[in-house]
Amino acid sequence: MLDSVNQTPSDGLERLCKPREHFISAAPLPGIERMEALFFGNMFAPHRHDTYALGITMQGVQTFNYRGSSCASQPGNVIILHPDEVHDGGAGTEDGLRYRMLYLEPSLLRQGLGTDTASLPFVSDPVIADSQLAATLASMLAHLDEDVDPLLVDQFISDIATGLAQHAKNSMKPIGFLALEHMERARQYLEDNFDRPVQSAELEEVTGLDRYRLIRQFRACFGTTPYRYLMMRRLQKARILISLRQPLVDIAGDTGFADQSHLNRHFKRAFGITPGRWAELTCEKSH
Repeated sequence: MLDSVNQTPSDGLERLCKPREHFISAAPLPGIERMEALFFGNMFAPHRHDTYALGITMQGVQTFNYRGSSCASQPGNVIILHPDEVHDGGAGTEDGLRYRMLYLEPSLLRQGLGTDTASLPFVSDPVIADSQLAATLASMLAHLDEDVDPLLVDQFISDIATGLAQHAKNSMKPIGFLALEHMERARQYLEDNFDRPVQSAELEEVTGLDRYRLIRQFRACFGTTPYRYLMMRRLQKARILISLRQPLVDIAGDTGFADQSHLNRHFKRAFGITPGRWAELTCEKSH
């Protein structure tokens, strides 16, 4: 399955980027981001994001620290990082590292799991040799420069939910329909109001739950807190604007940050790299 990824016709994308280190972002999909990275040395400082990070190592050795352990992935292995878990990242050899990664919002994964479970699947081993799971990821990662059929996206969500659940060590706890419905209301409200401060009282009114129960259930449903979810929506919007080469000072204001330094701090905490460095390595995908 690694071969099917390596045979991707990405020459057009490569020409848009620096000849060596680069990040390549595919056209965004609802709840899904896809990218390729090629770099040398240690690239990412410790950081965390609120999505599942699912990837395939393509060339080199992918090294990272995760949940108190040093990990290494060889070509063909699958990487599985859970939301809100701190990790870093780098190339384990002087030859550099090339990999492709898919970032999946827990709300989509929950749809693939169905509405009768509360806990998200937690896969304790972040490096897995599973040809079927690799094939599932390759269905979305093999062609970053092509549009994705909506039916393929739905199939992927279903297949990846099944694959992660099979590897998960935690039991899938049941949840009541009304609790999930409340959390979906809160999540959508945060999506719609990402560019301004949202008060706990607003979420209490939207869901009918007190703020502390809301935080506990939101974390159980989506793997993160309402505050972190809102912050990541701002940062994802910032990454889009960076790819369009907008000035960072304007991006900070457009995405709800107090100023550029406020954006810089949160961006590095979430992605392990500064906005300026991200801008240097990222190329806007052309159509």
